[in-house]
Amino acid sequence: MADINNIVEELSKLTVLEAAELVKALETKWGVTAAAPVAVAAAPAAGAAAPVAEAKDTFDLILASVPADKKIAVIKVVREVKAGLGLAEAKALVEGAPKPVLEGAPKAEAEAAKKKLDDAGAKTELK
Repeated sequence: MADINNIVEELSKLTVLEAAELVKALETKWGVTAAAPVAVAAAPAAGAAAPVAEAKDTFDLILASVPADKKIAVIKVVREVKAGLGLAEAKALVEGAPKPVLEGAPKAEAEAAKKKLDDAGAKTELK
């Protein structure tokens, strides 16, 4: 272990140019390339970043369809879910399905509204 610590200390004293020369000398001596491990290590990092970039934090709730016998119940829920909507606007939205009920809503809010509308008899989609 003492030998390794001494090697680390000696390598720490090298300049960047000296370190680059050391890498080239080791590649030649051992017949390997330092670039291959770096490329392999970089690939998982890029792959891991992709799902994070795709994570969605806002959703659109689309009212797909409403059975005729459930229309009144769905209108009530639409007015509850979409604040400030009058009876005429809610009725027009329900009768004009498919239409968006919520746009750019947080996931929890969109899922709660979807559950309420589905329970009232509507068919909805989260996008």
